[in-house]
Amino acid sequence: MSSRIPRSLRRGVAAIISFVIVLAPRALFAQGCALCYTQAAASTQRFIQALRSGIIILMVPPMFLSVMFTVMAYRRRKASYDDLLPEHGPTDEDLL
Repeated sequence: MSSRIPRSLRRGVAAIISFVIVLAPRALFAQGCALCYTQAAASTQRFIQALRSGIIILMVPPMFLSVMFTVMAYRRRKASYDDLLPEHGPTDEDLL
């Protein structure tokens, strides 16, 4: 039984990745809009501190999820491999 990925699926994945790469720079450049910059520059120290706190608070859940998935994958790294192995070694009938 072959475990190769069909050619049409590989082409579809390549097309999606190419599309995301083409659109990524637009999303990255949107972070430096002039209105946001002037609003932050003209604000008070209290607003700037609130903005910094908000950024940190918004970073915590994705970081927590990343650490959680990494720990889960590390703990289960051998579980899927052990499921593939036979429970007992080959019997005499298997060797004949």
